[in-house]
Amino acid sequence: MNPEQIRVLVIEDEKKLAHAIRRQLARVEYEVDLAYDGIQAQKLLQKHEYSLVVMDINLPGISGFEILETLQASANKVPVVIVSARDKIDDRLKCFQLGTDDYLVKPFDSAELVARIGAVLRRSGIIPASALRAGDLVMDVVQRTVIRNAKSIDLSPKEFKLLEFFLRNKNQILTRRRIAEKVWGYTFDTGTNIVDVYISYLRKAIDDAFSKKLIHTIHGEGFMLIDQA
Repeated sequence: MNPEQIRVLVIEDEKKLAHAIRRQLARVEYEVDLAYDGIQAQKLLQKHEYSLVVMDINLPGISGFEILETLQASANKVPVVIVSARDKIDDRLKCFQLGTDDYLVKPFDSAELVARIGAVLRRSGIIPASALRAGDLVMDVVQRTVIRNAKSIDLSPKEFKLLEFFLRNKNQILTRRRIAEKVWGYTFDTGTNIVDVYISYLRKAIDDAFSKKLIHTIHGEGFMLIDQA
Protein backbone atom coordinates (compact mmCIF):
# COMPACT_ATOMS: atom_id res chain seq x y z
CA MET A 1 0.00 0.00 0.00
CA ASN A 2 1.35 3.41 -0.96
CA PRO A 3 1.46 6.20 1.64
CA GLU A 4 -1.17 8.17 -0.24
CA GLN A 5 -3.51 5.19 0.23
CA ILE A 6 -2.93 5.05 3.99
CA ARG A 7 -5.75 6.67 5.92
CA VAL A 8 -5.33 7.35 9.64
CA LEU A 9 -8.00 8.35 12.14
CA VAL A 10 -6.69 10.52 14.97
CA ILE A 11 -9.05 10.58 17.97
CA GLU A 12 -7.92 13.32 20.33
CA ASP A 13 -9.95 15.91 22.22
CA GLU A 14 -6.99 18.29 22.55
CA LYS A 15 -7.47 20.01 19.21
CA LYS A 16 -4.04 21.63 19.14
CA LEU A 17 -2.39 18.23 19.64
CA ALA A 18 -4.70 16.58 17.11
CA HIS A 19 -3.73 19.10 14.43
CA ALA A 20 -0.04 18.75 15.32
CA ILE A 21 -0.27 14.98 14.83
CA ARG A 22 -2.06 15.48 11.51
CA ARG A 23 0.70 17.82 10.30
CA GLN A 24 3.38 15.27 11.18
CA LEU A 25 1.54 12.45 9.42
CA ALA A 26 0.89 14.64 6.38
CA ARG A 27 4.65 15.01 6.00
CA VAL A 28 4.89 11.27 5.32
CA GLU A 29 1.86 11.60 3.03
CA TYR A 30 -0.76 9.80 5.11
CA GLU A 31 -4.35 10.94 4.77
CA VAL A 32 -5.66 11.94 8.20
CA ASP A 33 -9.17 12.36 9.59
CA LEU A 34 -9.72 13.94 13.01
CA ALA A 35 -12.29 13.16 15.68
CA TYR A 36 -12.46 15.19 18.89
CA ASP A 37 -14.72 12.86 20.87
CA GLY A 38 -15.63 9.20 21.06
CA ILE A 39 -19.08 9.57 19.49
CA GLN A 40 -17.70 11.27 16.38
CA ALA A 41 -14.96 8.64 16.24
CA GLN A 42 -17.44 5.77 16.31
CA LYS A 43 -19.36 7.29 13.41
CA LEU A 44 -16.20 7.69 11.34
CA LEU A 45 -15.08 4.13 12.10
CA GLN A 46 -18.44 2.83 10.90
CA LYS A 47 -18.35 4.98 7.75
CA HIS A 48 -14.73 4.57 6.61
CA GLU A 49 -12.06 1.89 6.42
CA TYR A 50 -8.87 3.07 8.13
CA SER A 51 -5.32 1.78 7.94
CA LEU A 52 -4.63 2.78 11.56
CA VAL A 53 -6.16 4.61 14.52
CA VAL A 54 -4.26 6.96 16.86
CA MET A 55 -6.35 7.45 19.98
CA ASP A 56 -6.40 8.94 23.46
CA ILE A 57 -8.14 7.03 26.26
CA ASN A 58 -9.83 9.96 28.01
CA LEU A 59 -12.38 11.13 25.45
CA PRO A 60 -15.68 13.00 25.76
CA GLY A 61 -18.81 10.98 25.06
CA ILE A 62 -17.28 7.52 24.63
CA SER A 63 -13.95 6.55 26.17
CA GLY A 64 -11.04 5.00 24.34
CA PHE A 65 -11.61 1.78 26.28
CA GLU A 66 -15.18 1.59 24.94
CA ILE A 67 -13.98 2.19 21.37
CA LEU A 68 -11.45 -0.64 21.75
CA GLU A 69 -14.19 -2.93 23.07
CA THR A 70 -16.42 -2.03 20.10
CA LEU A 71 -13.61 -2.72 17.63
CA GLN A 72 -12.88 -6.04 19.31
CA ALA A 73 -16.53 -7.08 19.32
CA SER A 74 -16.97 -6.17 15.65
CA ALA A 75 -13.80 -8.06 14.65
CA ASN A 76 -12.42 -4.83 13.17
CA LYS A 77 -8.68 -5.53 12.91
CA VAL A 78 -7.58 -1.93 12.35
CA PRO A 79 -4.26 -1.33 14.19
CA VAL A 80 -4.49 1.06 17.14
CA VAL A 81 -1.81 3.24 18.72
CA ILE A 82 -2.78 4.75 22.07
CA VAL A 83 -1.45 8.18 23.09
CA SER A 84 -2.37 8.97 26.67
CA ALA A 85 -1.24 10.78 29.79
CA ARG A 86 -2.28 7.69 31.75
CA ASP A 87 0.99 5.94 32.47
CA LYS A 88 -0.07 3.24 34.93
CA ILE A 89 0.64 -0.34 33.98
CA ASP A 90 -3.01 -1.34 34.57
CA ASP A 91 -4.17 1.08 31.87
CA ARG A 92 -1.56 -0.19 29.44
CA LEU A 93 -2.39 -3.83 30.12
CA LYS A 94 -6.11 -3.19 29.66
CA CYS A 95 -5.46 -1.51 26.30
CA PHE A 96 -3.24 -4.36 25.10
CA GLN A 97 -5.83 -6.90 26.25
CA LEU A 98 -8.35 -5.04 24.11
CA GLY A 99 -6.13 -5.28 21.03
CA THR A 100 -3.96 -2.15 21.16
CA ASP A 101 -0.81 -2.44 19.03
CA ASP A 102 1.29 0.24 20.76
CA TYR A 103 1.03 2.67 23.66
CA LEU A 104 2.79 6.03 23.91
CA VAL A 105 2.66 8.15 27.05
CA LYS A 106 2.12 11.91 26.83
CA PRO A 107 4.07 14.09 26.42
CA PHE A 108 5.81 12.40 23.51
CA ASP A 109 8.12 13.34 20.66
CA SER A 110 6.26 13.64 17.38
CA ALA A 111 9.07 11.92 15.47
CA GLU A 112 8.78 8.93 17.80
CA LEU A 113 5.03 8.75 17.21
CA VAL A 114 5.53 8.74 13.42
CA ALA A 115 8.21 6.05 13.74
CA ARG A 116 5.97 3.89 15.95
CA ILE A 117 3.05 4.28 13.56
CA GLY A 118 5.30 3.21 10.70
CA ALA A 119 6.47 0.20 12.69
CA VAL A 120 2.88 -0.86 13.44
CA LEU A 121 1.89 -0.47 9.79
CA ARG A 122 4.86 -2.60 8.73
CA ARG A 123 4.12 -5.30 11.31
CA SER A 124 0.52 -5.33 10.13
CA GLY A 125 1.63 -5.75 6.51
CA ILE A 126 -0.01 -2.48 5.49
CA ILE A 127 3.24 -0.93 4.30
CA PRO A 128 6.43 -2.75 3.39
CA ALA A 129 9.65 -2.68 5.37
CA SER A 130 11.71 0.48 5.39
CA ALA A 131 13.73 -0.37 2.26
CA LEU A 132 12.50 0.90 -1.12
CA ARG A 133 14.23 -0.51 -4.22
CA ALA A 134 14.56 0.08 -7.93
CA GLY A 135 17.18 -1.93 -9.76
CA ASP A 136 20.49 -1.53 -7.93
CA LEU A 137 19.25 1.48 -5.92
CA VAL A 138 18.13 1.02 -2.32
CA MET A 139 16.57 3.71 -0.12
CA ASP A 140 16.11 3.20 3.61
CA VAL A 141 13.37 5.62 4.65
CA VAL A 142 14.08 5.10 8.36
CA GLN A 143 17.86 5.46 8.29
CA ARG A 144 17.53 8.13 5.55
CA THR A 145 20.17 6.53 3.34
CA VAL A 146 20.39 5.96 -0.41
CA ILE A 147 22.80 3.46 -1.97
CA ARG A 148 23.25 2.59 -5.63
CA ASN A 149 25.56 -0.22 -6.73
CA ALA A 150 27.24 -0.13 -3.28
CA LYS A 151 27.86 3.63 -3.59
CA SER A 152 26.37 5.93 -0.95
CA ILE A 153 24.49 8.91 -2.39
CA ASP A 154 23.97 12.14 -0.47
CA LEU A 155 20.66 13.91 -1.08
CA SER A 156 19.11 17.07 0.29
CA PRO A 157 15.88 16.58 2.29
CA LYS A 158 13.77 17.69 -0.69
CA GLU A 159 15.69 15.46 -3.12
CA PHE A 160 15.21 12.55 -0.72
CA LYS A 161 11.47 13.18 -0.53
CA LEU A 162 11.25 13.47 -4.31
CA LEU A 163 13.10 10.18 -4.81
CA GLU A 164 10.94 8.49 -2.17
CA PHE A 165 7.81 9.62 -4.01
CA PHE A 166 9.20 8.23 -7.28
CA LEU A 167 10.11 4.91 -5.64
CA ARG A 168 6.70 4.51 -4.04
CA ASN A 169 5.10 5.13 -7.42
CA LYS A 170 7.65 3.51 -9.72
CA ASN A 171 6.65 2.53 -13.26
CA GLN A 172 3.86 5.13 -13.11
CA ILE A 173 3.73 8.42 -15.00
CA LEU A 174 3.85 11.30 -12.52
CA THR A 175 2.71 14.69 -13.75
CA ARG A 176 4.39 17.88 -12.63
CA ARG A 177 1.17 18.86 -10.86
CA ARG A 178 1.03 15.65 -8.85
CA ILE A 179 4.72 15.86 -7.93
CA ALA A 180 4.36 19.48 -6.79
CA GLU A 181 1.30 18.69 -4.68
CA LYS A 182 2.79 15.60 -3.02
CA VAL A 183 6.41 16.69 -2.58
CA TRP A 184 6.04 20.45 -2.08
CA GLY A 185 2.52 20.45 -0.71
CA TYR A 186 1.09 23.13 -2.94
CA THR A 187 -0.91 23.46 -6.13
CA PHE A 188 1.33 23.39 -9.19
CA ASP A 189 2.01 26.76 -10.78
CA THR A 190 2.64 26.45 -14.51
CA GLY A 191 4.91 29.47 -14.27
CA THR A 192 7.49 27.73 -12.09
CA ASN A 193 10.08 25.15 -13.11
CA ILE A 194 10.91 23.97 -9.57
CA VAL A 195 9.89 20.38 -10.34
CA ASP A 196 12.16 20.23 -13.37
CA VAL A 197 15.02 21.82 -11.44
CA TYR A 198 14.86 19.27 -8.63
CA ILE A 199 14.46 16.35 -11.01
CA SER A 200 17.63 17.60 -12.71
CA TYR A 201 19.38 17.62 -9.32
CA LEU A 202 18.10 14.11 -8.59
CA ARG A 203 19.20 12.76 -11.96
CA LYS A 204 22.67 14.14 -11.39
CA ALA A 205 22.83 12.41 -8.02
CA ILE A 206 21.41 8.98 -8.87
CA ASP A 207 21.73 8.57 -12.66
CA ASP A 208 24.64 10.50 -14.15
CA ALA A 209 27.35 8.12 -12.91
CA PHE A 210 25.47 5.00 -14.01
CA SER A 211 24.79 3.54 -17.44
CA LYS A 212 21.24 2.47 -16.61
CA LYS A 213 19.00 5.49 -16.05
CA LEU A 214 16.10 5.27 -13.62
CA ILE A 215 14.28 8.57 -14.12
CA HIS A 216 12.78 9.14 -17.57
CA THR A 217 10.91 12.06 -19.12
CA ILE A 218 7.58 11.11 -20.66
CA HIS A 219 7.15 13.94 -23.16
CA GLY A 220 3.89 15.82 -22.83
CA GLU A 221 2.95 13.92 -19.66
CA GLY A 222 5.56 14.05 -16.92
CA PHE A 223 8.19 11.75 -15.49
CA MET A 224 8.57 8.09 -14.57
CA LEU A 225 11.02 6.09 -12.49
CA ILE A 226 11.35 2.85 -14.43
CA ASP A 227 12.32 -0.28 -12.53
CA GLN A 228 13.05 -3.13 -14.91
CA ALA A 229 14.51 -5.38 -12.23
